[in-house]
Amino acid sequence: MLSSIKRFLHDEEGATAIEYGIIAGLISIAIVGVLSGDTGLGKKLSGVFTYISDKLAAIATP
Repeated sequence: MLSSIKRFLHDEEGATAIEYGIIAGLISIAIVGVLSGDTGLGKKLSGVFTYISDKLAAIATP
């Protein structure tokens, strides 16, 4: 019984999955932070695509 408890305490197999989960969570928070807001990258990209769309529409309209 004591050896089973020692083995359980020294087992690090599940720790890797938890660490990957924490890393994925932090990356997703960073992405949301970069893309959100009025001055964020998402707003700027939206402006670029709107500009391109408007220019293409002007060319396509006879």
